Amino acid sequence: MITVFSAKRYDRQSLAAELPSFAGLALNFVEARLDEHSAQAAQGSQAVCAFVNDRLDGPVLERLAALGVQLILLRCAGFNQVDLARAQALGLTVARVPEYSPHAVAEHALALLLTLVRKTHRAHARVREGNFELDGLQGFDLFGKTVGVVGTGRIGACLVRIFQGLGCEVLAHDPQPNPDLGVRYQGLNPLLASSRIVLLQCPLNAQTQHLINAERLALMPRGAVLVNTSRGAVIDTRAVIAALKSGHLGGLALDVYEEEASLFFADRSGEVIGDDVFARLQTFPNVLITAHQGFFTDEALAQIARTTLGNAQSFRQTGRPLHEV
Repeated sequence: MITVFSAKRYDRQSLAAELPSFAGLALNFVEARLDEHSAQAAQGSQAVCAFVNDRLDGPVLERLAALGVQLILLRCAGFNQVDLARAQALGLTVARVPEYSPHAVAEHALALLLTLVRKTHRAHARVREGNFELDGLQGFDLFGKTVGVVGTGRIGACLVRIFQGLGCEVLAHDPQPNPDLGVRYQGLNPLLASSRIVLLQCPLNAQTQHLINAERLALMPRGAVLVNTSRGAVIDTRAVIAALKSGHLGGLALDVYEEEASLFFADRSGEVIGDDVFARLQTFPNVLITAHQGFFTDEALAQIARTTLGNAQSFRQTGRPLHEV
């Protein structure tokens, strides 16, 4: 039995659609996020399936191990939410989905950028109210602009190719350059100083926590645009707010947020949002935020389901998942 936490309707549908191809597996869906209290729902399960904002710290892992859980299935690529050292000490195996649809996230980053710089979200709201005035909607061409891509893994590589196709001069930064991309790699600081648009697509770890801070924001040209579709804590949100207030940062597009675990993947339209930092971000007309939906396409959900169930089946048959962390 696999207990699936943070299970939304689309998770149930995608996993159930793939389940007939994996004989011997059974699913138990739990809508609650995984934490020390909800972990009890995994009793009787050999595996749990968790998402990006589920808690997998030491106390939660200890609780799961005590319940007899052996396998942690992450239906995402990142694993920064897992205390891997504690998992290993408890004998828990952790598996992930290293690739679902890099095109989905890259295309969403492009959609965010185009919406922000061409102000189509504001134009749509105006036209619906019968206002056809163009003042305040002036944008700029992407063609010919210098674009910096930070992180050139599978998603970052897609971003590089997209912006090369749009006629941009693309710079890249990554500790492990990809020679097949045909792009010029630079140190992070020179890239920031040269780029009108910066897109972040790097994992969250000790080296990338608050990678974009006040000092690095100051390096960017005045009016530059920053897009983050990786992990929220890659940027120092308070430093970004200060750069927006001063007018130095020309625009910000986010699909992730440092404290998103208490906000995203739930309908909070009837609540008062208590996060003052997030509320401040929402006041800027040149800030665009989506709620971690970059992965959310038909193709990506199907691939996540197939890989997750494949990891479980492989562990059941061989003792090792296909994509162990």
